[in-house]
Amino acid sequence: MKLLVSAHEPSSNLHLKEILKHTNDIQLLGIFSKELSTKERGEPLYDISEMAIMGVVDTIKKIRWLFKVADEMVKLAKDVDKILLMDASGFNLPLAKKLKIAYPDKEIIYYILPQIWLTRPKRAKKLEQYCDHLLGILPFEVNFYSSKAKYIGHPLLDEISVQHDKNSKSIAFMPGSRKSEILKLLPIFKEVRRKLSDKKAILIIPQSFSSTKIKELYGDISIFEVSTDTQTALAESEFAFICSGTATLESALIGTPFTLSFIAKKIDFFIGTKLFGISQVGLANIILTNYNNTTLHNELLQERVTVENLLKEYHNTDREIFTQKAKELKSYLSHGSSKNVADIITSKIEK
Repeated sequence: MKLLVSAHEPSSNLHLKEILKHTNDIQLLGIFSKELSTKERGEPLYDISEMAIMGVVDTIKKIRWLFKVADEMVKLAKDVDKILLMDASGFNLPLAKKLKIAYPDKEIIYYILPQIWLTRPKRAKKLEQYCDHLLGILPFEVNFYSSKAKYIGHPLLDEISVQHDKNSKSIAFMPGSRKSEILKLLPIFKEVRRKLSDKKAILIIPQSFSSTKIKELYGDISIFEVSTDTQTALAESEFAFICSGTATLESALIGTPFTLSFIAKKIDFFIGTKLFGISQVGLANIILTNYNNTTLHNELLQERVTVENLLKEYHNTDREIFTQKAKELKSYLSHGSSKNVADIITSKIEK
């Protein structure tokens, strides 16, 4: 079968890779990582590196080009059997509308739903109007929809095969995967590492980064050991300093204590906190708050991301409480999602 895919984020492509393990004879078209390409699956229309956008300002700069890409996706959809949209609601929700208008009988599956519970809950109606299956990866988020949505499980429970080593002595540093994140956080992380010079320090870098890109973004990183294996590095670390993102939930499910650090563009932070009322950044905290009104970790945002505050987090975080809360989180998510999504993709087309 032919499947049109719109998967922009590195994390989405990791989840897509897991789904493909449970399928046969699927040709992919659209936007996905070149790393998933094979002779049978085909090449992407655009690699995810070309779709990397962060925040309102970056989106505005590329808006005309994004409209062009969406139109190209609609043309590609003409000959596909089904459509899989993953995350990236700023692009995928308008695309879903275009696709449903052009091909009302084609099945559209939205996996990894937009965070309407965080901002703009009215989008639920649009998702229900344009999509045939709404597959949530957080148990509480399906309550924001009146139909079509169901909790499918969480993909990280399929993908994580390691557990935290309580005897580990290393410290992990994850300054993010986007240029703006790395340039803001890494200098602070380097100073923290110097203050903890008696510890082994692991700098976790995305696997997709070339040596040229690493040199450009990271500069001198000789004070760290470098790893591209996120889960193994986290499991082997006693503590981690992590930028917001999927890695925070990975660390939680592995069981490695961490603190979240995030420095956004001022305008993006203003829009998020003042206009949308966002009070939490960490996904693990958001999940636990919705489950039992507790949190897992502290969040250092904007000007609070300092060397002094990060060192306090390392020394003062209660490891036993973290472990207990991480177990509660894992129990709440319950099971993985990849096989369930694959079954929906490969099931007979609904009429």
